[in-house]
Amino acid sequence: MNSPFTAVKPSTRKRVLVTGGAGFLGSHLCERLLDAGYDLLCVDNFYTGTKDNLLHVLANPHLELMRHDVTFPLYVEVDEIFNLACPASPIHYQFDPVQTTKTSVHGAINMLGLAKRVKARILQASTSEVYGDPEVHPQREEYWGRVNPIGVRACYDEGKRCAETLFFDYRRQHGLNIKVARIFNTYGPRMHPNDGRVVSNFIVQALRNEPITLYGDGSQTRSFCYVDDLIEGLLRLMATPDDFIGPVNLGNPGEFSIKELAEKVIELTGSHSVLSYHPLPSDDPVQRRPDIALAQNVLSWEPKVHLEEGLRRTIAYFDALLSGKRESQ
Repeated sequence: MNSPFTAVKPSTRKRVLVTGGAGFLGSHLCERLLDAGYDLLCVDNFYTGTKDNLLHVLANPHLELMRHDVTFPLYVEVDEIFNLACPASPIHYQFDPVQTTKTSVHGAINMLGLAKRVKARILQASTSEVYGDPEVHPQREEYWGRVNPIGVRACYDEGKRCAETLFFDYRRQHGLNIKVARIFNTYGPRMHPNDGRVVSNFIVQALRNEPITLYGDGSQTRSFCYVDDLIEGLLRLMATPDDFIGPVNLGNPGEFSIKELAEKVIELTGSHSVLSYHPLPSDDPVQRRPDIALAQNVLSWEPKVHLEEGLRRTIAYFDALLSGKRESQ
């Protein structure tokens, strides 16, 4: 799969803004954009992101790192905007749910306002959580979702749904050049070890030989996309013609039960951990798997990294992190 993103000449170098650029996904995206030769402004308030994720690129003369919260306006000159700013794990987004909603909604308004002013193309990192606990399986982009608007996950789910509404209304009302990606579960190096997401949780617990925490009976399913594949999808979406706006699902259609994932992590780590069952959290989806036909047809994109290989790379990262031997990856 050849990427449409190739190195650019200095005379044609685009100025790109990535919000949430010090986070898990954002740092990988920043790395790819810098490798391609773009002038990059990385914006983050460091609520969940960290400079450690960018240490290996901080010396790049084409990178500018700015501490800024997207709930406040930003006045810069850029050609493209990747709006990734928002805590994505339940532990983090439920800690301050009002701020989570503000980040999605006010953040979208501010970035759309910036895009309108400077006539920039803008991509919204939306989420599979807009589908809620789905009644349709697998999930296609045409499905409107089944979301509890007053539940504990609503600050994230409804915040992202409202952000999509704003993007499409700015397109209809102001003719903005928008792209909307719905991101399914993504994993890989630079995940936060305490973010409560299932892959990082299981790996950290397994490496420590602690009980693996499963909620419910572990039969609920998820689809896991390795971070390199996901970033390639975002870049391809941003490079599509103006008349393609999405939303488009980006994720791995391979479906695994949470119990299967836990057993695979124990196997790959050689851990002595045992499975520990706990009550299922409120509004936790029973099934989640993307239909990626649209991404395959329009973006010529599909994931390449199989779950076992991706887990091996992620386990190596966390093993180094927990042992204090991590180098920037």
